[in-house]
Amino acid sequence: MERKVGTGTATVEAEADGTFVLRVDGSLQSQVDLADPTHLSFEYMRRIGDVVDAVAPRRQPVAVVHVGGAGLSLPRYVAVTRPRSRQIVLEPDEDLTEFVREALPLPKRSGIKVRGVSGRAGITELYDDSMDLLILDAFEQEAVPSNLVTTEFFAECARVLRPTGVLVANLIDGSAGLPFIRRTAATVRGVLGDGVVLAERKVLRGKGFGNVILVASAQPVPDLTTAGRRAQPPYDVMPLSELAGKAATLTDAEGFVTPPAPPGTFRS
Repeated sequence: MERKVGTGTATVEAEADGTFVLRVDGSLQSQVDLADPTHLSFEYMRRIGDVVDAVAPRRQPVAVVHVGGAGLSLPRYVAVTRPRSRQIVLEPDEDLTEFVREALPLPKRSGIKVRGVSGRAGITELYDDSMDLLILDAFEQEAVPSNLVTTEFFAECARVLRPTGVLVANLIDGSAGLPFIRRTAATVRGVLGDGVVLAERKVLRGKGFGNVILVASAQPVPDLTTAGRRAQPPYDVMPLSELAGKAATLTDAEGFVTPPAPPGTFRS
């Protein structure tokens, strides 16, 4: 299937393993298994799934806000593993959401509500202390929007999360020294509290490009070391404070640009 959407041309294609891949202008967005939504194909999504599993027991409903929607892989995962969960997805491309609903239908009574609004605008409309989890997984032209990693944005996240709530942010970097990731880690830690970083060792050492998951909370986050060792490929679990070091925080006023993925990264 193919359709013009707000951000380009979206396609959904079936894979040999029975999953479906969503692309926009050829860039990978999501991989969905309609028969088994607990099957998360992307490595970084499996890591976020590990966090969800560590934060909330299976079958226990949770309140989750997702900043970024695409194929709704993670909301589907939560809906199946924790029925009756209340989930809000902030996805500004309403044409893309309509296409996904048609090509990759959500199950009935999924509890997933998609709002056609950007993450920055949508987060301000949520009630204080209303969410158990906030999952940030949003990209624009294969880069994380800069207004979603600032002190001002994370302050809104802290307002929305309950006292025991957890932020999970999917970022990308591969530059020497990981300056963007370190500064974002410092920003998250300064606003939300301490936590951990999940990533492959080569990425944390600045020797390869990849996804870096930041997990933060006002309360101690669950131990993810065992999950990291068992994952394929394995990932390291580093204290957020160690990655942040003495890096400066990010603010709206700075006008910085987040690093894009190297050409071809999301084109397989």
